[in-house]
Amino acid sequence: MGLNDELGFFAGRANPELAKKIADYMGISLGKINIKSFSDKEIHVKIEENIRAKDVFLLQPTCPPANENIMELLIMIDAFRRASAERITAVIPYYGYARQDRKDEPRVPITAKLVANLITTAGADRVLTMDLHASQIQGFFDIKVDHLFASPIIINYLKKKKLKDLVVLSPDMGGVRRARAYARILNSSLAIIDKRRPTTNKVEVLNIVGEIEGKNVFIIDDMVDTGGTLIVAIETLKKKGAKDIYAGCTHPVLSADAYEKIENSPLKELIVTDTIPLKNEKKKKNKIKIISVASLLGEAIKRIHEHRSVSSLFLNNKA
Repeated sequence: MGLNDELGFFAGRANPELAKKIADYMGISLGKINIKSFSDKEIHVKIEENIRAKDVFLLQPTCPPANENIMELLIMIDAFRRASAERITAVIPYYGYARQDRKDEPRVPITAKLVANLITTAGADRVLTMDLHASQIQGFFDIKVDHLFASPIIINYLKKKKLKDLVVLSPDMGGVRRARAYARILNSSLAIIDKRRPTTNKVEVLNIVGEIEGKNVFIIDDMVDTGGTLIVAIETLKKKGAKDIYAGCTHPVLSADAYEKIENSPLKELIVTDTIPLKNEKKKKNKIKIISVASLLGEAIKRIHEHRSVSSLFLNNKA
């Protein structure tokens, strides 16, 4: 019996390119599913093959348009639950609403928890995700969560560049653990930006902790959204005497005029993964390097299906 007979791998409309790469890595075909939107934007899902008693994996990052993609994921899960799938794993490379993970001011929701509740209630048995904005979001789920890290593939790409006098920089205090892990594996020093946000999407750098003058710098974060934090960091580093500046993130949200900001900045290269598709090919330009997480996700899916360890995929590269 082949893998296709036991495992069903299906994808929503959020990132079909990544779905195809994962299927190719696993040597299976994508499951047949028909998803369409009516004129009033309601979503309709129909599974076009028998999945009774199958171990089903549904790929659907909740990237922009986040609300549509979340709703599509929930409807897909419900459809597979009602079609008698043996187990349903929601494969969510990018988990949207993750930044709303706490009550940081009065009368606000914890939307990351709400989304976790919705996925669980819809009928998912397990979640496979990557580089959550905050690791504690795993605890928002009452089902099993496998949390992957893109650090192995980003670090391998960086090692090939053989950068001298490298400093790994965290753009905020919350990312220090991630940056420290990169610095350890790359055998480089560590720096941290002390910043504050006077208003939403506005950043002020108060101080840089660490020696960066005359050094090559690699800024690592889980995502780049508007690019505001990144650009302020780059400008500050240049003023402090940094040489070449590189940056990396797992999730290239790249909203508003982020592409233009990056292209017009002194940044040498922004290394991103394909958890979120960069839909506008013209905007990718020369400074954005995309590396795929398809093999990492594909291997994790195979291991989950075969009841083997997933943590060994990133044990020595955890960031």
